[in-house]
Amino acid sequence: GCHRHPPFIAILTAMKYVAAGFLIVASLCAATAFDGSRWWSHVQFLASDDLQGRDTGSPGHKKAVEYVTAQFERYGLKPAGEQGYIQPVKFISKILDESKSSIILVKGGKETPIKLGDEAIIGTRIDPAPAVEAELVFVGYGLRIPEKNYDDFAGLETKGRIAVTIAGVPASVPGALASHYQSAAERASTLKSLGFVGSLSLQNPHHMDIPWSRIASNRSQPTMQLSAPGMYESEGLKIGVTWNPAKADLLLAGTGHKFDELVELAEAGKPQPHFALNARLKVRTAVKHGDIESQNVAAIFPGSDPKLKDEYVVFSGHIDHVGNSGAAINGDNIFNGAMDNASGTAAALDIAAHLKETGTKTKRSILFVIVTAEEKGLLGSKYYAAHPTVAGKNIVADINSDMFLPLFPLKIVTAYGLDESTLGDDLRAVATSMGMKVQPDPEPIRNVFIRSDQYNFIVKGVPSIMADFGYEKGSKEEKMEKDWLANRYHAPSDDLNQPLDKAAAGKYIEMLEKFLLRVANADRKPAWKAESFFKRYSN
Repeated sequence: GCHRHPPFIAILTAMKYVAAGFLIVASLCAATAFDGSRWWSHVQFLASDDLQGRDTGSPGHKKAVEYVTAQFERYGLKPAGEQGYIQPVKFISKILDESKSSIILVKGGKETPIKLGDEAIIGTRIDPAPAVEAELVFVGYGLRIPEKNYDDFAGLETKGRIAVTIAGVPASVPGALASHYQSAAERASTLKSLGFVGSLSLQNPHHMDIPWSRIASNRSQPTMQLSAPGMYESEGLKIGVTWNPAKADLLLAGTGHKFDELVELAEAGKPQPHFALNARLKVRTAVKHGDIESQNVAAIFPGSDPKLKDEYVVFSGHIDHVGNSGAAINGDNIFNGAMDNASGTAAALDIAAHLKETGTKTKRSILFVIVTAEEKGLLGSKYYAAHPTVAGKNIVADINSDMFLPLFPLKIVTAYGLDESTLGDDLRAVATSMGMKVQPDPEPIRNVFIRSDQYNFIVKGVPSIMADFGYEKGSKEEKMEKDWLANRYHAPSDDLNQPLDKAAAGKYIEMLEKFLLRVANADRKPAWKAESFFKRYSN
């Protein structure tokens, strides 16, 4: 790639050519600025075994943060905060001691011990109480959506009970709206308002990103909550259990309902039945708590327009992954997180370097925000959005890059939030000019729009979008992505030894840069579409 040669070498090379030849060299260099090689060199550092999977608060995460900070400094970006590039974030970590924890299912006077890991998992995102005993009630999708007069809880006994839910949404509810009401904060607030003590969730086996065996083997990884006051949304709930869908009929026995029937309804987006399970759970838990500090990184590429330079277009990505405390697979227990999300962080560094090299000027400032603790529930971005290192009211957009998968050439772009704001129109214009098609989320049931860091900017009123590699349904590309999710997502094999199309990664990053520049240089700042549900947050 041309970018690896210092300018004087380029000049010496050019002197060998006639003027016309020099023009050819120069234009070739311009064309191959994003060939994936510099991006890959950043991924190689961030996803190396030395960094031990970059778990939030770990020494490996800190090394990654120091690397990113040094690169931003080298590329001439300004620190975005009073404390420099780094924003410290404090957490409480939680690990379940399974040797002192148990679940018993009580039905018709009969007590059945539940095998932890095999049949169910006690989660720690909701900080579990030492002892909980409560009746179970099946509440369908567990959603209350006033905008659509939809209420899964109408007429049910809820106080003091555990809500049993199946993943899914009614077809009558648009994707973005459904996603929002399935977010952790909205779910917790609904359950608490109805007097539930906790939740038991059943995943839809057709839409699980990770097979149950891997969910179970990773259950020893610590979870975290922000220690800043008022930032722990599940406070007040006492228990969160995830049940193996393959063992769901154990739970439903005697109710007249089978799990297959509920899955079929979920697949069709049809309303679910609601019923008491005539059963209760007895749960005992022991949790080890600890204090952890980690870091967000924020750096500014300053704008040059006197009227617009105090407005910021955010480019975000998360730097953390899940570390090395999961069960080893094929003798490897380092979860390197190369695509999730060394890829997005490396994209930010590649763009920052290119802006410097090309002497680019933008009207608005570009704010690179590289966050921690995404894997713990989007916590780093939640903290940053609540405590931004620039004036929050001046953040006009967030373009997020999380786990893009350059497994095949980039012909289709999937955009999460495509139709919510004018950012979708900008992205369409850029991608189309590069010969690519743009499509909305092809699988809204997976809730990607609320499962990445853009969501925390959205609920602060900031128009946001995430762009990704897309595919046609039923294509070989779809199969490649599904295979990747089944075999590499949150597994040690998301490492540096996987087959990738680096040229496609380069094209994606080039598109992101053009998109960023278009938004940073537009006369008008991005706006929510009038019909977008999320417009309400921008007041």
